[in-house]
Amino acid sequence: MTTTSVEKVNGTPMTSPEPRFDPVALAEAEAIRERAAAEARALELEAQGKADAAKITATEEAERLRIANVRARMKLEKDRVSHDRYVAEQNRKTAEENAAARKAEKAEAEEAEQEAAAAAEQQRSENLWKWGARGIYIVGLIIAAPVQFLHFWDKARPFLIAAPALLEGLALVLAAGAAWAVAHRRDVLPYRIGIMFGALIAAGINMYGGLSDERIGFNAGLIGTIASLGGPIVLMAYEHGIAQKADGVPSFRERRAEEKKRKAEEAQQAKDAADKAAAAAKKKADEDTARLRAAEEQARKDADRKQDHPEVWAVADSLRSARGSQYVTEQIWAEAWYRVTGSKVVGVDPALESTSRAAQARMKVATDVPIIGDFSLVESQKAPRPKRDPNAVDKRRFNGGTPPRRTPGDTPPYSAAAKKQAALEQAASPATNEV
Repeated sequence: MTTTSVEKVNGTPMTSPEPRFDPVALAEAEAIRERAAAEARALELEAQGKADAAKITATEEAERLRIANVRARMKLEKDRVSHDRYVAEQNRKTAEENAAARKAEKAEAEEAEQEAAAAAEQQRSENLWKWGARGIYIVGLIIAAPVQFLHFWDKARPFLIAAPALLEGLALVLAAGAAWAVAHRRDVLPYRIGIMFGALIAAGINMYGGLSDERIGFNAGLIGTIASLGGPIVLMAYEHGIAQKADGVPSFRERRAEEKKRKAEEAQQAKDAADKAAAAAKKKADEDTARLRAAEEQARKDADRKQDHPEVWAVADSLRSARGSQYVTEQIWAEAWYRVTGSKVVGVDPALESTSRAAQARMKVATDVPIIGDFSLVESQKAPRPKRDPNAVDKRRFNGGTPPRRTPGDTPPYSAAAKKQAALEQAASPATNEV
């Protein structure tokens, strides 16, 4: 093979034209420029991305700090509110405690004041009663002594002038002895008997003197008798009250209040006893009613079981008799049912169990068998093959243009529905051939 070149044109030698640019160099330069531009653009994008990322990071950090500050401020406000509430609660409790303490102190002061006033009144009345009784005794002595002096005055026997002092002094000394017995918590009855004996003697002498002696007269004798009796009686009454107080004997008012309180307690106890008896009677009636209803229900159960399940009832009644039970309990009935039918579920016998299992099998077949016909979803034996990526490497390139050899596992497995469908069609094919 030869090549032809043109050396001359119209007799003029041709010279090779000089190219003004190199395409390869131009392409390389263009490539370098584009690569530099791309790198610059990439660096610019990277810088822009870093700036945006830094901006986003700064924004997120600022937002995080803002949220943290908000949460810290909210927590601080919550703590402040909780502290204020705690302080207010403590102040309230302190105020209540102070108010209760002041109220208690005021109540104690009022009670102490009342007790002091009562004690002062008791002391005043006791002093009044004591000096009043002694005053009456002295007045009676002043009245009765002259009557007795006139009655016992005798010039031939002047020593009898001391008889009034003996009679009136006897009662006075015995009254002092009674006071001593009260103070020392001794028996005061003998002194009281002695006081009344001496007072009666003095009163009798005064009355006799008033009736027999014209110098005395009836009026003086009568008032002398009253004076001889009244003074010792009043003084003895005073000593009697002091003795009761010292011995802790309750007064009539205290006895009446105690009796009233006792009657109220007895009435409350009677009411409580009546309420308790009524509650017990109601509880017993409820228990009797419940027992009667339980007996009726047990009788109904026994009648139904005996009528509808005679074989089980015979075993249950035998177990009841052997165990000494009054009724056929639920436990005995369940055990008898198991012994007779073999089922641990009361009410389920072999016939019912077989019918139930057959129904369950039919329901399982109806729910598991695929639909056959126009609405069937099982039209293919294989699952759909996924589409191949057009950019994927062709595996047949190095196999001479032929498909690769198939190996186990290349083909997707048949679906369970397809297998059941094939089995059903195979089972139905002989019948179709016979027809």
